[in-house]
Amino acid sequence: VQLVESGGGLVQPGGSLSLSCAASGFTFSRYDVHWYRQAPGKGREFVAVIKSVGGRTNYADSVKGRFTISRDNAKSTMYLQMNTLKPEDTAVYYCNADIGGISYWGQGIQVTVSS
Repeated sequence: VQLVESGGGLVQPGGSLSLSCAASGFTFSRYDVHWYRQAPGKGREFVAVIKSVGGRTNYADSVKGRFTISRDNAKSTMYLQMNTLKPEDTAVYYCNADIGGISYWGQGIQVTVSS
Protein backbone atom coordinates (compact mmCIF):
# COMPACT_ATOMS: atom_id res chain seq x y z
CA VAL A 1 0.00 0.00 0.00
CA GLN A 2 1.32 3.42 -0.93
CA LEU A 3 -0.22 6.87 -0.53
CA VAL A 4 1.57 9.87 -2.04
CA GLU A 5 0.42 13.44 -1.44
CA SER A 6 1.15 16.36 -3.75
CA GLY A 7 0.13 19.96 -4.26
CA GLY A 8 1.10 21.67 -1.02
CA GLY A 9 2.92 24.95 -0.67
CA LEU A 10 2.69 28.54 0.50
CA VAL A 11 -0.49 30.57 0.03
CA GLN A 12 -1.74 33.90 1.35
CA PRO A 13 -4.70 34.07 3.73
CA GLY A 14 -7.94 33.89 1.80
CA GLY A 15 -6.31 31.94 -1.00
CA SER A 16 -6.90 28.44 -2.31
CA LEU A 17 -4.86 25.30 -2.68
CA SER A 18 -5.60 21.80 -3.93
CA LEU A 19 -4.02 18.63 -2.60
CA SER A 20 -3.94 15.24 -4.30
CA CYS A 21 -3.22 11.78 -2.92
CA ALA A 22 -2.35 9.00 -5.35
CA ALA A 23 -3.03 5.52 -3.98
CA SER A 24 -1.63 2.17 -5.05
CA GLY A 25 -1.35 -1.39 -3.79
CA PHE A 26 -5.00 -1.86 -2.91
CA THR A 27 -8.45 -1.63 -4.49
CA PHE A 28 -8.98 2.07 -3.89
CA SER A 29 -12.70 2.09 -4.68
CA ARG A 30 -13.50 -0.31 -1.83
CA TYR A 31 -12.26 1.87 1.03
CA ASP A 32 -13.13 5.06 2.82
CA VAL A 33 -10.26 7.53 2.60
CA HIS A 34 -9.40 10.43 4.86
CA TRP A 35 -7.40 13.63 5.16
CA TYR A 36 -5.75 14.52 8.45
CA ARG A 37 -3.42 17.37 9.41
CA GLN A 38 -0.88 18.15 12.08
CA ALA A 39 -0.01 21.71 13.01
CA PRO A 40 3.29 22.60 14.71
CA GLY A 41 3.21 21.55 18.35
CA LYS A 42 -0.19 19.88 18.05
CA GLY A 43 -1.54 16.38 17.57
CA ARG A 44 -2.80 14.98 14.30
CA GLU A 45 -6.43 15.90 13.67
CA PHE A 46 -9.16 14.68 11.36
CA VAL A 47 -9.99 16.96 8.43
CA ALA A 48 -12.35 15.07 6.10
CA VAL A 49 -13.51 11.65 4.95
CA ILE A 50 -15.12 10.37 1.78
CA LYS A 51 -16.90 7.04 1.90
CA SER A 52 -16.33 4.23 -0.56
CA VAL A 53 -20.05 3.66 -1.00
CA GLY A 54 -22.09 6.56 -2.27
CA GLY A 55 -19.24 9.04 -1.90
CA ARG A 56 -20.69 10.52 1.30
CA THR A 57 -18.45 13.08 2.96
CA ASN A 58 -17.88 14.43 6.44
CA TYR A 59 -15.74 17.31 7.65
CA ALA A 60 -14.22 18.73 10.78
CA ASP A 61 -16.15 21.78 11.95
CA SER A 62 -13.05 23.92 11.48
CA VAL A 63 -13.00 23.35 7.70
CA LYS A 64 -16.69 22.82 6.91
CA GLY A 65 -17.83 25.08 4.08
CA ARG A 66 -14.25 25.87 3.03
CA PHE A 67 -12.74 22.48 2.15
CA THR A 68 -14.06 19.86 -0.28
CA ILE A 69 -12.92 16.25 -0.38
CA SER A 70 -13.42 14.19 -3.52
CA ARG A 71 -12.18 11.01 -5.16
CA ASP A 72 -11.63 9.58 -8.62
CA ASN A 73 -11.78 5.80 -8.32
CA ALA A 74 -10.66 5.33 -11.93
CA LYS A 75 -7.42 7.14 -11.08
CA SER A 76 -7.12 5.79 -7.52
CA THR A 77 -6.72 9.36 -6.37
CA MET A 78 -8.33 11.51 -3.72
CA TYR A 79 -8.33 15.30 -3.52
CA LEU A 80 -8.75 18.10 -1.03
CA GLN A 81 -9.79 21.48 -2.40
CA MET A 82 -9.06 24.14 0.22
CA ASN A 83 -10.61 27.59 -0.15
CA THR A 84 -10.61 30.70 2.03
CA LEU A 85 -7.49 29.47 3.75
CA LYS A 86 -6.58 30.82 7.18
CA PRO A 87 -3.23 30.95 9.00
CA GLU A 88 -4.57 28.30 11.39
CA ASP A 89 -4.83 25.89 8.45
CA THR A 90 -1.03 25.78 8.38
CA ALA A 91 -0.06 22.16 8.93
CA VAL A 92 1.35 19.02 7.40
CA TYR A 93 -1.52 17.29 5.62
CA TYR A 94 -1.74 13.49 5.40
CA CYS A 95 -3.97 11.15 3.44
CA ASN A 96 -5.04 7.95 5.14
CA ALA A 97 -6.72 4.65 4.46
CA ASP A 98 -7.59 1.90 6.96
CA ILE A 99 -7.26 -1.50 5.31
CA GLY A 100 -7.65 -4.82 7.07
CA GLY A 101 -7.23 -3.23 10.48
CA ILE A 102 -4.03 -1.44 9.49
CA SER A 103 -3.88 2.32 9.12
CA TYR A 104 -1.81 3.51 6.17
CA TRP A 105 -0.49 7.06 5.83
CA GLY A 106 1.12 9.16 3.18
CA GLN A 107 4.41 10.91 3.89
CA GLY A 108 2.64 14.22 4.47
CA ILE A 109 2.80 17.52 2.64
CA GLN A 110 3.29 21.01 4.03
CA VAL A 111 0.64 23.68 3.64
CA THR A 112 1.60 27.13 4.89
CA VAL A 113 -0.89 30.01 5.00
CA SER A 114 0.93 33.27 5.55
CA SER A 115 1.20 36.78 4.19
